[in-house]
Amino acid sequence: MGHLRSTCKYYTGYPKDLGPSRVIHFTSEREFVQLLHQGHPAVVAFTIRGNYTMHLDRVLEEAAAEFYPNVKFMRVECPKYPGFCITRQKKEYPFIEIFHSPEQAANQGRVADQNITRYAVKVLPFNYDLSAYGFREFFKRHGIRTSEPK
Repeated sequence: MGHLRSTCKYYTGYPKDLGPSRVIHFTSEREFVQLLHQGHPAVVAFTIRGNYTMHLDRVLEEAAAEFYPNVKFMRVECPKYPGFCITRQKKEYPFIEIFHSPEQAANQGRVADQNITRYAVKVLPFNYDLSAYGFREFFKRHGIRTSEPK
């Protein structure tokens, strides 16, 4: 059975052997910015405790294992980090947003410290099927690279 799972990409039986968790747990905005600077798209799930969150966790684990290392998956527990979640200006939880294509901002504005560089990042709300397949289709639709160029 293990051989079947390792050779068949779309085996849907459970339990799936996904290996170590590839989902990053949010701890600070600084860490989040460092993640974006790596240049990979980041799928960020903003969550609160609930039954649906357990399902979301399983989906994130599966998708993170499939798209590793080219797409990063992060989970933010909003009760622990309310300031970061409030800045997203959403009222309904959980929700998912995709952050990609960080570029140095053309207008740096007034900056107190010359060592600070402002970046612009594209943010897309995720509104597709909540599955690895849904993420794959979303990435295709929006032209987000999920693998290294050959």
